[in-house]
Amino acid sequence: MIFNRKPNLCGVGSSRYSLVICHSQKIINPNMKRLILSCLVLAGIASQQVVRADEGMWLPLLLKRLNYEDMKKKGCKLTADEIYNINTSSLKDAIVMLSGGSCTAEAISSNGLLLTNHHCGYEAIQTNSTVEHDYLTNGFYAKSRSEELPSGGITASFLVRIEDVTQRVLAELNPSMNETERSAKVRQMAKTIEKEVKEASGYDASVKGFFDGNEYYLFVYETFTDVRLVGAPPESVGKFGGDTDNWMWPRHTGDFSLLRVYAGADNKPAEFSPANQPYQPKRFLPISLDGVKEDDFTMVMGYPGRTDRYLTSYGVQMALDLSNPAVVKIRDKKLKLMKEDMDASTEIRIKYASTYAQTANYWKYFIGQSQQLKNNGVVEKKKELESKFQTWAGQDAQRQAKYGFALRDLENAYTDMRKVTLMRTYLNEAILQGAGVPFFAYQMSQLKEVIGDTSNPAGVAEAIAEVRAEGANFYKDYNIGTDKKLLEAMLIIYAEGIAKEEQPSIYDSIRTKFNGNYKAYVEDLYARSVFATSDKFNSFLDNPSVSVLVNDPASQLSGIFLQTFMTNYRPQITEIQSRIEKGNRAFVAGLREMMPEKKFYPNANSTMRLTYGQVKDYDPRDGVEYDEFTTLKGVIEKEDSSNPEFFVPAGLKALYKSKDYGIYGEKGELHTCFISTNDITGGNSGSPVINGKGQLVGCAFDGNWEAMSGDIFFEDKVQRTISADIRYILFLIDKLGGAGNIVDEMQLMRKGKIVKR
Repeated sequence: MIFNRKPNLCGVGSSRYSLVICHSQKIINPNMKRLILSCLVLAGIASQQVVRADEGMWLPLLLKRLNYEDMKKKGCKLTADEIYNINTSSLKDAIVMLSGGSCTAEAISSNGLLLTNHHCGYEAIQTNSTVEHDYLTNGFYAKSRSEELPSGGITASFLVRIEDVTQRVLAELNPSMNETERSAKVRQMAKTIEKEVKEASGYDASVKGFFDGNEYYLFVYETFTDVRLVGAPPESVGKFGGDTDNWMWPRHTGDFSLLRVYAGADNKPAEFSPANQPYQPKRFLPISLDGVKEDDFTMVMGYPGRTDRYLTSYGVQMALDLSNPAVVKIRDKKLKLMKEDMDASTEIRIKYASTYAQTANYWKYFIGQSQQLKNNGVVEKKKELESKFQTWAGQDAQRQAKYGFALRDLENAYTDMRKVTLMRTYLNEAILQGAGVPFFAYQMSQLKEVIGDTSNPAGVAEAIAEVRAEGANFYKDYNIGTDKKLLEAMLIIYAEGIAKEEQPSIYDSIRTKFNGNYKAYVEDLYARSVFATSDKFNSFLDNPSVSVLVNDPASQLSGIFLQTFMTNYRPQITEIQSRIEKGNRAFVAGLREMMPEKKFYPNANSTMRLTYGQVKDYDPRDGVEYDEFTTLKGVIEKEDSSNPEFFVPAGLKALYKSKDYGIYGEKGELHTCFISTNDITGGNSGSPVINGKGQLVGCAFDGNWEAMSGDIFFEDKVQRTISADIRYILFLIDKLGGAGNIVDEMQLMRKGKIVKR
């Protein structure tokens, strides 16, 4: 039984009819921060623009055919087989998908040591933190294997192989199918193929659609569930700059954390056990101490979550007009309420740290995305491409029949989708991701079928034990006062944003029974609900009752909202979505036919991709030039003791003053971060930045403000990936953290030779 997942009402099904795509939901460890520069080439979108080699997020399976010659020209010294090969070890064996695609990590030792971002390990750090052991504030490094901590459920998946199954899937489809029938057949085929892999090898498998359903690929993984937290810097280092610097360059953030994968005696996945041993990966990345300089080749491999480079002007305009402003407004209110309580109590700060970080990350993202979509004229660029497409399709009768309907149908579908977008956005952001108790109660309501089964007492006992554990996880990061404030505010903001006739019936009760007093309603709900406190919840589990679940006011509240949606809106949205999917599929297929000379790559979808480019500075606007790297000097210059976002630990200041950089410095300086032209997005957080020799030079963690529209349109002049310099990371572990034992596991390289710290 699974009780901790929220339904995705941001995008019912798989279409991309809105830019609001549930970034904050736990994919990964939803904690992490998703980098937002995208990866999909909408080749030719900017009239006659030459496709650059650093634009694109490519399937490693196709590198040899599509990209390898370009990569060599940029400076790659590896062969294509050294990057991706299923018969011998290759770079792909060192790249790790965390928790199903929330973040990326890389193996950096022969003993299963992983490097990822601080924000990717944030929830694990927070989960292990208490007032007495505040690892968020003070950092944490295990000085021995026995000191490593549970990761809070993070999983690590290694890619075994990719296989093109397009023909097998398409062979089961025919033009007479409607979209519902087509989608059902695709799902059936995917399940059949995935089951075959599982039965034959025991590996996990996933069939994913590409180019909006025109191609299909199988991804096979070996997934490990025993993953432990090894280390992380203090929050003042790992989140240096906070929300102010988020999505900005120049940057000085030591955004990293360390994990370790454990396996059974046979080096295969095993459930957590003290007897497990560190996993021995097929490949791990050696680490370069040589640093990077302007024009150096850089390659990023990882698991980008989602891009929407083929989104039409209709979808972009809908996001600008409706969904993005609504998300920003709702999240702004949630952040202010949480911050009030977090500032007043260390205990509450620790409890809500992860939730606050997740909420803030994409609050600022949607502000930036809207601003840059306008600044970069993305709607106009989309319309230009669409005009060319219509002209091309109309020049030939066969093309007109095959593709001529696509944009017309998409425009009509988005016109209809605009009518329900606000309701869907408010439901997801304000209700499902608002206060904790109502949705937790809804999840627990699934228990009624279990506890009502008197014929299976053993099954009931097992389910109760599992739910009790879920409750412990929930209440650990819960404060009743904060939750009440959030629920009251979110109910009000929903009522203000959604027309009265579209509001669930609970609002009639608030207006009549409580005279429109939301605070009184909320106080009554928490006073009567068995989910209001852990004590009441556990007392209920001691003597569970179906009637109590059914009549609980918190469960009823979320149930009413969801039932209203499922009854009144889901059928309508599903129908509109099917039209969008059909239109997108034809539009994308037509684009590829219209521009046969272009190298197209698919939207990101949490599958392994490779992007390559170079270390490059940029000029974002008149009179402003940004260098390609930053140094520790910038950290000291940004210090502001009155602002926790820019607090600098005393130990770091002392190391700067003495210039005690060890083997990690360069000409008397310590480089902190650098930028490159790699094309990444959310899910790439923690991805390795690899030089032309296959050595690790950095850890990617962000994108830049000027290209916040990058998920929709690649801004080739200004789009940059921001990465922590690997030498700064090692310095922080060794010199600031005193954890040289961790560095000693790694293979350090300088000028082609192995060196010791």
